[in-house]
This record gives sequence, C-alpha cells and structure tokens, in this order.
Amino acid sequence: MTMDTSRQVMPAVESGPRPRLSFAEIRKGKPPVHLADFDVDGRKERMRQAGLPAFRADQLSRHYFERHVAEGEAMSDLPAAFRDGVVPRFLPPLLAKVRDLRADGGRTVKSLWRLFDGATVETVLMRYPGRTTLCVSSQAGCGMACPFCATGQSGLTRNLSAAEIVEQVRTAMAAAESGALGGPARVTNVVFMGMGEPLANWRQVATALHRIVDPVPAGFGLSARNVTVSTVGMVPLIHKLADEGLPVTLAVSLHAPDDALRDPLIPVNSRFKVSQLLDAARSYFDRTGRRVSIEYALIRDMNDHPWRAQLLADELNRRGRGWAHVNPIPLNPTPGSIWTASTPEAQNTFVRTLLDAGVPTTIRDTRGSDIDGACGQLAAEVGRASGRGRAAKAAAAAERVAFGADPDGQGACPTDSVGESNTTEKEVSR
Repeated sequence: MTMDTSRQVMPAVESGPRPRLSFAEIRKGKPPVHLADFDVDGRKERMRQAGLPAFRADQLSRHYFERHVAEGEAMSDLPAAFRDGVVPRFLPPLLAKVRDLRADGGRTVKSLWRLFDGATVETVLMRYPGRTTLCVSSQAGCGMACPFCATGQSGLTRNLSAAEIVEQVRTAMAAAESGALGGPARVTNVVFMGMGEPLANWRQVATALHRIVDPVPAGFGLSARNVTVSTVGMVPLIHKLADEGLPVTLAVSLHAPDDALRDPLIPVNSRFKVSQLLDAARSYFDRTGRRVSIEYALIRDMNDHPWRAQLLADELNRRGRGWAHVNPIPLNPTPGSIWTASTPEAQNTFVRTLLDAGVPTTIRDTRGSDIDGACGQLAAEVGRASGRGRAAKAAAAAERVAFGADPDGQGACPTDSVGESNTTEKEVSR
C-alpha cells in the first residue's frame, strides 16, 4: 500500500474563539471532613481530639479500607454508642447515588453521583476477564477546555476532596463484591480518567493516590502498578507526581504530535509544548521505571494523517526505545459534537506506521458508549439537561466554523483523558 505522507495543512482556527483554560472553582464550599482525608497519624489525632482512644481510628479504618463498609450499623464489633454517635462524624456521606446505567451485558456500570453541594460526578466500573477496572473523577467538570471533550464543554465546577475521590473507590469495591457486575468481583485497577484533569487538583489527587495504594489499614492496598493517572500535559506536575514516590502509570493525552494542531486541540499546549511534555514523560519513565501510555484519539481528517503517525514515532524514538506505548483510540459519539472517528483504513494505516517504526501500539475498542460511559462522554447528565447543554451546542456550532467543518456535521467526542479505563485491547496486525 502506498501511503499519503504529504503534510496536509489544517484549516485556520483564528477565525473562531479559542477555548480558555479555567482553574477557578465556581463552587467554593468545602465537603465534610472525612476519615479518608487523613493519614493514619492524622486519624488517631482526630480520634483523640474527640476524647476517644486512638485505637478506635484503626478499627474504623479497617472497616472502611478493608471491609469497604461506611455504615455504622454494619460494624457489629463496635459499641453501639460508637456506631451511632461517632461513626457518622468520621464517615459522613459524601456521595449520593442518582442512577446507574448498564452496558456490555451488565459488565459495565456507569454511576452518576451527587455531591454535598449538588455538583455531580460520574464513575465507570468495568469487568474484564482477569481484572475489574474503576474509572474515577477528580473534579466536577473540567477547566482544560479541550473542544472535543464532553466534560470540557461543561467547564470546571470545583475540585473534589481527597475523600470524595477515595469514596468513589470504596463504593465501587463494595458494589463489585456484592455482585453488581454479574457476580462477585474485586476491583483491581483504578484509573484517573473520568471527569476533570487530575493534575490540576494535584494535592487532593496525591492524597487519594496514597489512600488507594497504601496497605490496610492506611489505605486499600492496591498495587501502584494497577493505578493510572491521566493528564493533558501539566508538565511541572508530572515531575511532582514522580517526586511522590508512587510508581503509578502515567497516561499522556497527546492527540497530536505537533504544536500547530495541538495548540487548538489541547489549550494547555499553549503553556507546555509537545517537546516539553514528551521530555517530562520520558523523565517520568526514567525516575519510576513505569512505561508511559500515550493516548491518541483518532479524529477523521484532523490528526489521523500518516505523516503525523510518522512524526509521533520520530518524537518518541528520538527520546529512546521502550519507554512509551501508544494507544490510538477511536472516537465515541457525543451529541452536538463536530468530531468524527477516523475511517478503519486511516486507523489501520496510522497504527501500521507506528508499528513499522518500532513503537509499541495497541488500538482499543471502546466499552460503554451506548450509556455515554466511554472515553470523552463523562459529562454529568444533570449538567447536560441544564442551560449548560444549550451553551455547549452553541459552542459546538462555533467550533465547526473555526475548524472549517460542515456547520451541520455530526461527530464524536473523546475525552481529554482516555485509555484503558473504558476499553478492551485489539492488536492490529502489521
């Protein structure tokens, strides 16, 4: 097959408004203080401040992190007065279930949660042969303003607390163990690929990571190798993640190997260019020994050109071999978006170009797209039903003009954080 390696010129984007990054939280209220906000010493100190012996903190931690229980009535080994009066103070409710949506024969469950202030977030729980993966949210909404991301269209409402993130994990563990996925299962993997940019909520995400991987009773005791943190490219915070001493997997939502395209696709690229991002990713591999995932949502006639595949391979290979694995991801449909998935031919050519250049590459099939649960569709339904949904449609129309697309076109939308969380692997033969 003869590949078209000519460098196609992208339509000018200056004619339309550029998406604006937002780090300001609309809602400033603080969620209730929770046991999971503290490390072991902090929990004991809080217990002493309540006039109770410190060993009660260990008992409560074991119920929460080992048995995945947060209701006092289920803690039969504790005194009734403690269960009724103290447990609600240390384990206040943080998430209220709004609804569950199921797909893939019950093996994928998307849950919509309402937080204490009415903000909403989503989780996706997926059962695979040999593992069960939970996709968690780190923010309500997202301020990265990626124009092809469903969550990004809603803007940032607020950061989640560490405990609000950890509680997503606990509730999923309890649900999986009770048979919510068609039979008892154990959550083995956690991916920060839901709503929000994890590294933009750095301190709370770092605390939550420790709770997830620290051994019981300090945390859930998951292997750091089974935890993935995604980012659109917060370069200084990638270095901070490496400093944390937790060898979790880093997933870089790249989506374009050149600044000319990535600037409009990923607004944070105006601050941290592709070269800086890939240098930081390579540094993360060197410091942690963990191979980096390069996430690449294939957008028809936008970023799926063979020359861009070759450029991506060149950029990765000039930083060494074996340190990165590319995950091209087909787009998933999102109402009102201009973006469409690459053709199978373009997708296969893109992947073959990478493989021929010696870059480990796996194309992935999405799961949960029929319940808006696949990559890029984690925009809370409550928000879409409000006026923000109308605003998003207006913004989508502006995008069509700005990118030189058909104003009436229908498309699909990946997230700014995509990857293993919602997908199954399908190798493409060379």
